[in-house]
Amino acid sequence: MKFGIDRLLADSQLRKPLEGRRVALVAHPASVTDGLVHSLDALIAAGVNVTSAFGPQHGLKGDKQDNMVETADELDPLHNIPVFSLYGEVRRPSGQMMSTADVFLFDLQDLGCRIYTFVTTLLYLLEAASGTGKAVWVLDRPNPAGRPVEGTTLLPGQESFVGAGPMPMRHGLTLGEMGHWFIEHFGLDVDYRVIAMEGWAPESGPGFGWPESRIWINPSPNAANLNMARAYAGTVMLEGATLSEGRGTTRPLEVLFGAPDVDARAVHGEMRRLAPEWLAGCAIRECFFEPTFHKHAQSLCAGLMIHAEGTFYEHAAFRPWRLQALAFKAIRGLCPDYPLWRDFPYEYEFERLAIDVINGGPALREWVDDAGAQPGDLDALASADEAAWRERIRPLLIY
Repeated sequence: MKFGIDRLLADSQLRKPLEGRRVALVAHPASVTDGLVHSLDALIAAGVNVTSAFGPQHGLKGDKQDNMVETADELDPLHNIPVFSLYGEVRRPSGQMMSTADVFLFDLQDLGCRIYTFVTTLLYLLEAASGTGKAVWVLDRPNPAGRPVEGTTLLPGQESFVGAGPMPMRHGLTLGEMGHWFIEHFGLDVDYRVIAMEGWAPESGPGFGWPESRIWINPSPNAANLNMARAYAGTVMLEGATLSEGRGTTRPLEVLFGAPDVDARAVHGEMRRLAPEWLAGCAIRECFFEPTFHKHAQSLCAGLMIHAEGTFYEHAAFRPWRLQALAFKAIRGLCPDYPLWRDFPYEYEFERLAIDVINGGPALREWVDDAGAQPGDLDALASADEAAWRERIRPLLIY
């Protein structure tokens, strides 16, 4: 199969509209060709007139570890072009940044999750280009989580840098498809084009979204492998909790929690008691780890590791958002007074609780904290939103 960047480089007719125009590239470390050449180098070598580059959260080099760690603008030392940060002094491209190019190539590897900020960066670029005559091309890449949709819809007024619009947590789209939804939903006037992939099979095993023929490269520092990408729509909620998500270890965001004062075995048992069907599609393994930094640094933590991989993985059955919600519910049931929710700023949101920012509303937190709420209550709420989203995006699917 071919990703968008590989098709663009292989087909001179696809590149023809770029002739005589200034081109910008939005990229990160996973923006590479099938031969592992970075897209910036490959485009310039192919004769494309690249006049600027942009880096999203974590930077063009992907060196910034955590949320709210900003990247500065710089000059590329090899190609002598400006590299603008879209996670520094600004999140939205400024007029001066937009003036450096006529066509903006967007080549970011996504994880298929609303909270992964590259989705919002695409929206901000489209909004900046709207009505200006600037063109935006998405060089499409796989959604490694595939087509499944999961989670409640972000509510009006809950928009943030981790919540671009009214979509569920796991949206099931590629960024090329998402761009079409943004333009339609927000009424944008953009010269928009998707350089589609060739041969992507999101519902076929064993990859179910990620082709085995392609090497995995971290699109952000803690996105280390396909297992993390599959689990992320659930485990990312730990960023809104006091529990460790495994930052400071070699397997971040692949655990349902880690804490020095929680009995992992008891939590696992309570999860099986409450909603055993929500544990389907993966294996759950009790584990121990000691984060070298971040939450509970230098403390031995007990936790539960997710294995949505190998023979344990069942694509249609695995529901990470429900799985993570269930872990929270089990902890709350076993330890009613546990200080579960993080109460310090998250992605520059200083008023709302981080868990509510992440979920685009308070519904999940309220369900966890309500001792009388049952798994079926959350399932009914999410199922209605998921069905509506599937119907909404059906006409936008390219693959």
